[in-house]
Amino acid sequence: MTEYSAFKVELTEHVVHVQIDRPEKANAMDAAFWSEIVDIFQWIDDTDAIRAVVISGAGKHFSAGIDLALLASVASQLGQDVGRNARQLRRTILRMQASFNAVDQCRKPVLAAIHGQCIGGAIDLVAACDMRYCSSDAQFSIKEIDMGMAADVGTLQRLPRIVGDGVLRELAYTGRRVQADEALRIGLVNRVYADPEALLVEVLDIARQIAAKSPIAVAGTKAMLSYMRDHRIDDGLDYIATWNAAMLQSEDLRIAMAAHLGKQRPTFRD
Repeated sequence: MTEYSAFKVELTEHVVHVQIDRPEKANAMDAAFWSEIVDIFQWIDDTDAIRAVVISGAGKHFSAGIDLALLASVASQLGQDVGRNARQLRRTILRMQASFNAVDQCRKPVLAAIHGQCIGGAIDLVAACDMRYCSSDAQFSIKEIDMGMAADVGTLQRLPRIVGDGVLRELAYTGRRVQADEALRIGLVNRVYADPEALLVEVLDIARQIAAKSPIAVAGTKAMLSYMRDHRIDDGLDYIATWNAAMLQSEDLRIAMAAHLGKQRPTFRD
């Protein structure tokens, strides 16, 4: 398996654990992070043996967001011409957006296990995941407003569908900290666990439960849910009819029904 400088990646059976691995920097997102995460999720998407993904952070925190050294490096490359600066900044922002688009568009379910700080760019990352879980020590903040900028890598586009428009506006305008109990109440996370150790154990177990299902059915379910973010109900119904016209012919349906009738656990091919 490929070695990464910003991540540790471990595949166990059908679940891959992607851990941000810069604990000495509170898992701040440096230049390597943004390119490596694209490569990792391309590999995940291309590897049929992988059926679910868990993202976590090493050390005391999930992630403190974008590394300030990276921002300083981007700023140092700007010149005197506003037009050329704007073109360069736009290309940089689009490349960073593509990093989290790779997470969002992954065909496999992605679960975030969040502990400690989840700040700034880390919010963009977890918003691109299918589900979010946290430990009781977790703290969330859309910190960009305190840096004099609007969040530009996905938070403002994805979170309204997760926590609701009004709640997001308050958090984005104020940058205030959200503790684990409030995160659960507003729907930012699915569940809160007592500590980071219990969090990781339970989230990996949920991922294994997903991985035990038909990969054809899981992929179709994710595709339909993602499609419905931007389409009408009748469009979605038409799409699932076309999708299942093919997918219901999979052997997985027969295997699942036979296992159910025989009160056995089904086993599906990759």
